[in-house]
Order: sequence, then C-alpha cells, then structure tokens
Amino acid sequence: MKLLDTQTKNNVLKSMMNILDKRRKEIIAANKKDLESFQKDDQAMYDRLIVDDNKVDGMIQSVKEVMDQEDPVGQTIEHRRLDTGLDITNKTAPFGTILIIYESRPDVTIEAAVLAFKANNKIYLKGGKEAINSNKILEECWHEALKENSLDTNWIELLHLNRQETQDFLKNPPEHIDLVVPRGGERLIAFVKEHSTGAVLVSGRGNNFLYVSKNADFETAKKVMLNAKIDKISGCNALDKVLVDKNIPDYENKLRELQKMFKEHEVSILVDEEVHKVLNDEEIVPNEDTWYEEFLAMKIVISAIDGLDEAIEKINKYSGGHSASIITKDKAEAAKFMEQVDSAAVYHNASTRFTDGGQMGVGAELAISTDKLHHRGPLGLKQLVTNKYYVLGEGHIRE
Repeated sequence: MKLLDTQTKNNVLKSMMNILDKRRKEIIAANKKDLESFQKDDQAMYDRLIVDDNKVDGMIQSVKEVMDQEDPVGQTIEHRRLDTGLDITNKTAPFGTILIIYESRPDVTIEAAVLAFKANNKIYLKGGKEAINSNKILEECWHEALKENSLDTNWIELLHLNRQETQDFLKNPPEHIDLVVPRGGERLIAFVKEHSTGAVLVSGRGNNFLYVSKNADFETAKKVMLNAKIDKISGCNALDKVLVDKNIPDYENKLRELQKMFKEHEVSILVDEEVHKVLNDEEIVPNEDTWYEEFLAMKIVISAIDGLDEAIEKINKYSGGHSASIITKDKAEAAKFMEQVDSAAVYHNASTRFTDGGQMGVGAELAISTDKLHHRGPLGLKQLVTNKYYVLGEGHIRE
C-alpha cells in the first residue's frame, strides 16, 4: 500500500468518528441480532460481544486517541555518518499487510483497524461468527470513511470466511501477509500457528498470578486480588491464581479471610493440598492442567507457597507470561520478583487489570503480546511499525 500523509489518515479517522456516532443505532441493532443468536453458555464471550451506547462511545474515543497520537511512520530511530562518508538513517516503516483473527469483541474491529491504518498498514479482519452482524456494519462504516476521503476500501477488509476457508486463506493468502495476530484462546492460537505461512505474533492466554508475600500488607493484598479477579472476568488480564506465603503472620486466619471474601463475591475456590488442610471444605485442584488454565470465569486457585524463590519458580512454570503481581512492603523483594518473573507485565502492589493499552498510556491496542519478538505487552500504535535503513552515498563501493 502507498504511503499516506498524516493529514489524509487523520481525515479518515475524523470521518470515522462522525460515522460511528451517526450510525450508532444501526450498530447497536446489528449487535442485538448477534446477542439474540448467541448461546449464553460462555458468559465471558457474551460479555465481550455486547455493544451498547457506552461501547460505541468507547469506539469513538479509541479512534480519537489514535488520531491525536503522533504518526509512527518515518520517525528517525538512529542516524550516523560513517568515516567512509556513508550517511545512514534508520527510520520506522509500515509492516505492510496485517491479519488479525479474533473472537467475539466487535470493538476489536475498530481498535485493530484504526491502529493498522494510522501506521499505514493494510489490515484483514477475521472476527468470530458470533459477531458477524456487528462486524459487517462496522466494516461498512470504515469503507464509508475511506470513500469520503477518496481512498480505496481495501485498506480495511473484513474476511467473511468459515473455518475451512480461513485455513485456506492462511495457507495461501491472495497477497503476502507480513504479520498475523491471533487474539483469543489456546485453540485459536494453535490453529493459526499450524496453518499460517506468515509471521505470527501471539496474543496469548492470561492465567495471571498474584503472590502474597510474608511481608505483605494483607488489606492491600485483598483489595488488589479482588479487583484483579472480579472487575472483568472476560479480560486476559484477570487474576486466576493466588499464591500465599505460608510464613505470613496468622497464616490460617488469613486464608479464611480470603475464603470469606471470595465467597461473598460468588467466586468459586480451588485449593492445593496444603491450603486444603485449613480450607477443608474447598475442592482440591483436580490435576496439573488446571495450573496452566486461563479461567475467564468466577473461579480462583489459592495455593500455599514457601517463600519468594518458590513463588517465582511456580509462576514461570505455569503462567501464560502475561501479567504477575507481588504484594509486599519490602521493595528489595519486589524488585527481585519483578526482575525474575518472566511475564510481559509485572506489578508491585497493583492489580493485573492494568495490563491494557489505555490503562498503560499506550491508547488503543491491537492485542497484548506474550511473544518476545518484536514486542511484548500492549501492541499500540508505535508498535505497529517495523524499520528501514536509508543509506546515502556518493558512488560508494565496497572494496
């Protein structure tokens, strides 16, 4: 795709904001069809599917935030002039063509597209069948905004494909796909990795951990873990596992406090064998697979742990590499935890729910990457570019 100037891109985004506002009733009506067709057996997915006035306002705000950000294309990363006389500048450049595959959330159709477009990338959007009506009308809005500004609608395309057709598309796309982003559960990620011929950047499972140190302020621990668990169970940054240091003062009563707190908020509890000695009316973790599982439900594991090193080891073994938090008054202990836990975001005395582009000041996000190449954490506007070297010479040859 050709390089567009910043003003042209921003004009499209201004148009899009107006169109979303103008067509909000149509968007909500289309979403209602999706909601009526959806079987509510997966509450987390149903919650992500809903589009109401507040959600449309959020879409408009996402577009505005990206519009207001500096254009990420053509920024100088490094410049040097060598002794040979060669003048070398490393600048940011668009990826080219991006494909994102996602489930349920129609707002991704806005956030992913606005980020890709402002970074001068073409994007293919493959939403789930449960959001087909919502996504179709949002694609119409994008195409209306592009046409208003005399641009091709193929900058932003929604793929109307079933599973087999998506598999065929991944194996043999109509053009080179520079980056594929699966945004969803383990099955989706495995499917994309198996069939894609392009580079895959994984927005992986959450399965986030919180460690309550023996040096924790326990009221802080309770407040933080409750927020991380129940604020939004469908979020990939929600909490699933709590590790309580068994050396904490009044250990047994503190476990009972956690049990009472979670029960009051209708969170079901699983425990390990050590915690079961105290909370013997709770179910024991059934098998090791549960430790790897992202719940996306009102469910939590409470486990006993013997010190910081054991906590770090357990988190690094089982977590999804997304987010992990330590609750402690000891800053040195917190620093060791944050340095040695291998996650995209690590927290001290704070909820994992902050692993989010908007909450971290990045703005709208394409996904939360749990990969280490080329970026980890929220994929915002600045992360949707690659780089290019501009080398200026005067007839230079290598001898």
